[in-house]
Amino acid sequence: MPNFKSFWILIFLILNACSESEQKISTEQYAQEIKKDIYPRPKPNPDKNAYFGDLHVHTANSFDAYTFGTISTPADAYRFAQGEAIPHPTGYKIQLKKPLDFYAVTDHAVFLGLLKESADTSTEFSKYELSKPMHDLNKTVSNSIFSILKRNGLFRAFGAELAAGVEDGSIDRDIIQNVGNSVWKKTIKAANDAYKPGIFTTFAGYEFTSSVELYDNYLHRNVIFKNTKNLPERIFSRADSLNPEKLWDWMDGLRESGVESLAIPHNSNISGGSAFSMNDYNGGPIDEAYVNQRLRNEPLTEITQAKGTSETHPFLSKNDEWANFEAKTNVEGENLMSNLKGSYVRDAYLRGLMFEEMSLSNPYKFGVIGSSDTHVAGGSYTEETHFSKIGLLDGEPYLRGSVPFRGFYGFISKVFRPQTVSEIGGESYLNIGTRLIRFGSSGLAGVWAEENTRESIYDAFRRKETFGTSGPRIKVRFFAGYNLEDAELSDLGLIKDAYVKNIPMGGTINQVGDESPRFLVWAISDPLGAPLQRVQIIKGWLEEGEHREKVFDIACSENANINPTTHRCEDYDTNINLDDCSIDLKTGDPEIKTFWKDPEFKKDQNTFYYARVLENPTCRWSTWDAIRAGEKPRQDIPMTIQERAWSSPIWLSGS
Repeated sequence: MPNFKSFWILIFLILNACSESEQKISTEQYAQEIKKDIYPRPKPNPDKNAYFGDLHVHTANSFDAYTFGTISTPADAYRFAQGEAIPHPTGYKIQLKKPLDFYAVTDHAVFLGLLKESADTSTEFSKYELSKPMHDLNKTVSNSIFSILKRNGLFRAFGAELAAGVEDGSIDRDIIQNVGNSVWKKTIKAANDAYKPGIFTTFAGYEFTSSVELYDNYLHRNVIFKNTKNLPERIFSRADSLNPEKLWDWMDGLRESGVESLAIPHNSNISGGSAFSMNDYNGGPIDEAYVNQRLRNEPLTEITQAKGTSETHPFLSKNDEWANFEAKTNVEGENLMSNLKGSYVRDAYLRGLMFEEMSLSNPYKFGVIGSSDTHVAGGSYTEETHFSKIGLLDGEPYLRGSVPFRGFYGFISKVFRPQTVSEIGGESYLNIGTRLIRFGSSGLAGVWAEENTRESIYDAFRRKETFGTSGPRIKVRFFAGYNLEDAELSDLGLIKDAYVKNIPMGGTINQVGDESPRFLVWAISDPLGAPLQRVQIIKGWLEEGEHREKVFDIACSENANINPTTHRCEDYDTNINLDDCSIDLKTGDPEIKTFWKDPEFKKDQNTFYYARVLENPTCRWSTWDAIRAGEKPRQDIPMTIQERAWSSPIWLSGS
């Protein structure tokens, strides 16, 4: 049946355009008017829905992704997020089992689109000598090990030459900027074209890449804009400054002109302690102005992604049996305490309490999300269908080191490039980058929002009503308050009352009297994932100036009891079959809902609490790779993984 409303809108716009008293309408406004009538838009839910997305996605416009063989565009990335299949650089297709709700392409601002420009021999920039190794790079893609090894680090040499050329004036800085500006404009258009309010939300964004090497002030951020109106033609990058505080200045300036944005730090786990430092970027003391600016611009952080999980570390949380989750990165220096303190989310929350003791506001009162950091336009969110993140360099099991590397190429590599092969358990494994086997199938961002629109989801980011998962779509609600005392888990109005009278995740509650507030945690498993095993609350506080933390199991599946002394669930057999990775779906719970009060509550103590939800163990992606190849899993890599979700905290003010 013809869409007459859309037809008349089009006629009106044409006639209006011909009028001398022309009233301009933007491309984005026109697109949204048409879209409103094409599909039914769900009504907002005042009790909020859980939406899942990824705010960390790279395409061919990122300098490193292009050298990894990625040719997918931002438009391709948004098609992938909506459930369509797109090509992986190795030739096979990648596709989600279920579409996501929101997505943001966040290509590197530095050298934006420049590698692709270098490869295109018709462009002005391709005429420079440093561009010649890139000529037609991805027209003919070779999967040979020698071609792949050649690509490894190709962008680093390019970057070094480019920086030197800009510095000495032999390379025109304006050409580089014009390319970046043009690509940024197209990135915004791709986000607008894919946006379907109420159904699928897109955000314009990019990555601010501030470090030189790992542990050298690794302070990368993804900048996400609330909408696409009046966005700057030129984005702030490391070419402007490596200092994230200068990025905040730029964001504040845009905010004054009505352009709202936020920045999300990621991979704090490899920041060498600089992500959540006790000092500012230049080593000076943190003051109230710094705190306010950071809180204004960075309400969230990325707790998990492909390069590891940043919740905590076994050396920092020695009494947390689950602290080693995807924590090992194989990065040199990762076991030095100087590189760990100030690099993890839980430690940052504790440091925030220290600032409060110094009569400052808390600069680390942030919420959490997960995302992927995929460099192939689509995220690898499940262990079973893992394809990793850097295209040709790890798109096959033998490349990422999960199955042995044998045959002629294996022999040649051991003889001529022994540093690329590791001997483990009598087998040889390719080791292009020592970190590839440690990459994970993580993660996803979760929000509680009234509807699937930019405005509603962005507002959830701002109030920190967010959660992160390691990949599964586990839903977790978290509330605290003194008005939950008479509530029952079976109350139909439980969530409505929780919002009206209490505080959701991301908020702060003031202590009332001598009693602990009551907490509500409600977790629902991913229908396509494993059942839930337990729900925990992690508590952090200071005692005589020292960091203190404790993990409480507050609800267990299978009606298992909680030991009142250890606060741990009784163990039970989860029945995972490591021969074929099958699991018992009848073991564990699809949903866990519970109330809890802190049994060790102390009056007048500033504290934070957050919920952690654990699935039953399943096979890690490396085990899936080995089983499918008819090989034994590597001996130095965990065979199983316990997927999880983390809520943003609730802070309890004791003063």
